[in-house]
Amino acid sequence: MKRYTHTQTGYLLIVALGSAVILIALLWALYEFNWIGFAVLIILAICLVLFATLTVEIDEDTIKVRFGPGIIRKKFPLQDIESCRAVKNHWYYGWGIRWTPYGWMFNVSGLHAVELLRKNGKKFRVGTDDPEGLAKAIQQALGK
Repeated sequence: MKRYTHTQTGYLLIVALGSAVILIALLWALYEFNWIGFAVLIILAICLVLFATLTVEIDEDTIKVRFGPGIIRKKFPLQDIESCRAVKNHWYYGWGIRWTPYGWMFNVSGLHAVELLRKNGKKFRVGTDDPEGLAKAIQQALGK
């Protein structure tokens, strides 16, 4: 049984990476094939697939966070979570997988996140466009 599922799409990231892919394709049309351009194109396409969305799922015993199709993911047993709270990140923390002064962060867009405080004292931030809804779902799952 899933208690909460939410997917956030990184529209700005999609536009930026998609534009770069189109630019490289246009350069190929104007000039000749280039292996460096091809390598950059492949890297951008992989990043586009892997980091376009961030999905958070809460079931009866686990919080699951995954980028895109789920190759990059993190799981937190609910029994290891002490508390959570909605927070606002500084703009310079960026998007993607980041180390912040508050621990690791997964973020695909925006400045809002939910900070998980684990029982071992470590923190983890999950970027979301629904911070209140996610925090409430986690608190309900924790029985608080």
